[in-house]
Amino acid sequence: MTLLAFVILLTAVTVGYVINLRAARAIRDGGTRMHSLESFHGGYAALMTLVPTFFLIIIWMLFQGTVIELIVKSGISDQLEGLGTGETQLVMAEIRSIAGGRIFGTPEQWKLDAAERLVALRGLSGWLLVAVTAALATTMLYVSRRTVSSEFRARQGVERIVHVLMAGCATVAIFVTIGIVASLLFETFRFFQMVPFWDFLLGTNWEPQIPIREDQVAAEGAFGMLPVFLGTLVIAFVAMVIATPIGLLSAIYLHEFASNRIRGVVKPVLEVLAGVPTVVYGFFAILVIAPAIRSFGTDLGLPIASNTALAAGSVMGIMLIPFISSFADDALGAVPRSLRDGSLAVGATQAETMLKVLFPAAIPGIVGGILLAISRAIGETMIVVMAAGLIAKMTINPLDSVTTVTVQIVTLLIGDTAFDSPKTLAAFALGMVLFLMTLCINILALRIVRKYREIYD
Repeated sequence: MTLLAFVILLTAVTVGYVINLRAARAIRDGGTRMHSLESFHGGYAALMTLVPTFFLIIIWMLFQGTVIELIVKSGISDQLEGLGTGETQLVMAEIRSIAGGRIFGTPEQWKLDAAERLVALRGLSGWLLVAVTAALATTMLYVSRRTVSSEFRARQGVERIVHVLMAGCATVAIFVTIGIVASLLFETFRFFQMVPFWDFLLGTNWEPQIPIREDQVAAEGAFGMLPVFLGTLVIAFVAMVIATPIGLLSAIYLHEFASNRIRGVVKPVLEVLAGVPTVVYGFFAILVIAPAIRSFGTDLGLPIASNTALAAGSVMGIMLIPFISSFADDALGAVPRSLRDGSLAVGATQAETMLKVLFPAAIPGIVGGILLAISRAIGETMIVVMAAGLIAKMTINPLDSVTTVTVQIVTLLIGDTAFDSPKTLAAFALGMVLFLMTLCINILALRIVRKYREIYD
């Protein structure tokens, strides 16, 4: 039914645009001068129909499930009496499963009745959504049609609606950011109520193994973040050692020395490399790079772990090459051509012009791009989850197995551990520190770009 509601909305928007467009043209053809173009009258009708009806559908979809379940719960309140929150959630999950046709065992009759009522309420809600959508769209079509006249300022009306939409999108982005930070802060605060702050910040042992049940025997658990972040920095360092020189040199070559034919081939290849999913890079790391490193180490007699920081960092560096190359190319392209021409005019070679004129002038943008690439390397998830290790070690040896913040976050949030456990909440503490670290790097990059950017006449 939701699809039908969107079809009705799309049809109403199209009809409203066409009707108001033709009405405005009829007034113009009658010899009356219009304040706004005919297309603005059509656009005003389309937006007046689209915006309120679309938000109605979205709000209906967001709340219909909650309202329906509340109604179903009220009908089985006697059976749910005395049950805890978790048990109630399990009962409702079973009822939803039965309503979806997935029946396991022989459920009680009241559960079957509740599932049947749930299905009926969902169908009723769908038809109500279609009816309300059609009624609201028709009303807005009628209202917008009555506005068509020679004096109506349709252009200003369209601009007001678009302005409100853009302001709303910006507001949503702000509140989403605030919500993310607030959720991290709240869960991190809960974690530090269980684990001392300094033990987490300065601890050198990471063993988040705690008893899940009272009768289970497990270690006490240690939540020192230093080995986890040290492994993250080692992998990021390896990635930047590979990505920075290759990315910069490729950008310099493509910008200054490559022919148009070579640039037309290499540039799309780099863009394709930037569009490869990170999971593909992860497969490449564990199937190609890691075995090659182990084989090479065996030939040299070096002890190399199965999952190494070198393998994960190398593949991550390959992934970051297009990122750095693109930033460097844009920074070099932003340098005024008059500087290059002036350098060549006084007798400097192409290489001297690049090294002594173009590159120094583009350094702020290049450094900003490198810092953003470092932020991307620190926050990368899929490659390190697939290619890095799981055991935290206080080591800077790239041939050893290390773990990273993102690996630990994924590991901690997998399983049936309760959400009030320090093992689960440790993921939020790691995420908060990672968020602050990448935020500081991004702020530093922006400050460098703004402070050292040179303005050329």
